[in-house]
Parts: sequence; C-alpha cells; structure tokens
Amino acid sequence: MATVQTVLGPVETAGLGRVMIHEHPLSLIPGPWLTGGPTEAGDEMIAVAAAALAPLRRHGIEVVVDLSPYGVVGRDERGDNTAALAEISRRSGLHLVAGTSVYLEAFSPAWTVAADLDTMTERLAADLEHGIGASGVRAGVLGEQATGLDEITVHEEKCLRAAARAQVRTGVALMTHTTHGTMALEQTMLLREEGVDLARVVIGHMDIHPDVDVVAQVLDTGACVAFDTIGKQHWDFFLEPQVTPTADGERMKRAYFRSDESRARMLVEPVAPGLWRTDPLGP
Repeated sequence: MATVQTVLGPVETAGLGRVMIHEHPLSLIPGPWLTGGPTEAGDEMIAVAAAALAPLRRHGIEVVVDLSPYGVVGRDERGDNTAALAEISRRSGLHLVAGTSVYLEAFSPAWTVAADLDTMTERLAADLEHGIGASGVRAGVLGEQATGLDEITVHEEKCLRAAARAQVRTGVALMTHTTHGTMALEQTMLLREEGVDLARVVIGHMDIHPDVDVVAQVLDTGACVAFDTIGKQHWDFFLEPQVTPTADGERMKRAYFRSDESRARMLVEPVAPGLWRTDPLGP
C-alpha cells in the first residue's frame, strides 16, 4: 500500500482528502527567530497554527505540507521547530508533511553555504530517510528548493542539484520556489540533467508569472506547476534578510501586485489549446 510520510509517521494514501501543498504554519505570528531569540516554537505559535488549520477539515482538506527551508521560519540544523509540526498535527487533527530544502542564498545558513554538493545531498537524503536533525521527524518531500529573481547563484545551483540527487535516491516529490516565476525553465533543465523524473517535480509560484506561454512551456517539460499564492495580491518582498536600520528612516523594500482575476484567467485560457494535460508526459 502506498504511503505518505507525515510528521507523525507514514499514512496510507488511499482515502486521503485534499491537500494544501505549500504552507508555513509556524509563520502565522512573528517568531522569536525574527528578533534574534531562540529558534524553538513556543506553545502560542503551536496553538495559533493548530486553530488556523483545524477548520480546513470541514472543506475536505486532510493534508497540509510545510515547505519551510533551512534558515526560514526557524528551521535550523537541529530540526528544533520540526517537532512543533508534530504537535500542530495532533491538535488540529490534520496530517502534516514536512519538507526539507535550502532557501535563497541570502537567507541560507552558513553551514549550507560551506557544504559541498555531496555533503548537501547526504543531508537532504538523511532528512528524508532518518529525520531532520535530532528531531526524529522525517521529511516527506523535498522543497521548497529556491532560486533567485532572474538568476540562479552558484550556491542555489549546488542546493538544487543536491535536492535533485536526493530525489533520484529516494523517489519523493520535489517542489521548488521560483522568485516571481523566473528561472522556472532553467530549473527543469537542471533537474533533467540530474536524472530527475519531471513528473515528480512541482515548479512553485507559477501563478505569479505574468506570461501564460511561459507557464505552458514549463508544463511541456513534463513538470507540474503550482498556483500556490492565490489571495496574495499586494505584498512587499525582500531578496535578503532585513537588518535593523542604524538611523531613523524607511527600510528599502519592493512591492508586487498580482490580481486573483489574472490567476483565474491564466488557469482558464490554456484549456482551449489543450495545454493542461492529464498526462504531463503525453504527446
């Protein structure tokens, strides 16, 4: 019987309900890691996350995938916050799946930057096979493995290749982060070079890309695409961690707008030419 690896152990896939494929439950309130405090998630954070997720069951959603990479939302080398996901699962009654990955270079912990390709591959594979850090909680998916805005740095390429090799070794799905949909095709080419079955790949955040033809090209590679930021229409974004200003003033930031109407239109428009396929590897 096929199973999915959750934070509480393997669960048979037969009969599982709908899935929220890209979430960060421990980011619902500011974490202590944003102020330089301890990385462990407190009870309030766990309680807020469980209360927010529990109502999803009324809508047939039974699985939530946490794609928090190393260096983001308190995920550290020890895996401290991963254990908190298990408690959220118990309190909410939902199955939670933890991802393992490395985020954009500017957010990456020093140990991931120092690691070579083989070391990084072994770390990601071990997270899947044995558990994240000392938490004993096994990851069930690779992701969100990230690349930057209109670029893939040397470090990001190393980590994406490491994720690819861990995918080939374990067979689990691999989910990526694109920054506003850029470098999506480059991601698929790199993953194919590493021997990844693109049918097991989800290219993330493609609902932010303004060009439906680019989305169609990604689908033509055999990979899946994620429309995973619906409802996020106006937002500020940062390409590197923000530091406390040394003088009064406004922090530098970038703003982005993507209407849900345009997302819906992108979903509908490809239907007529048959770009959405049931079989992504079909002719």
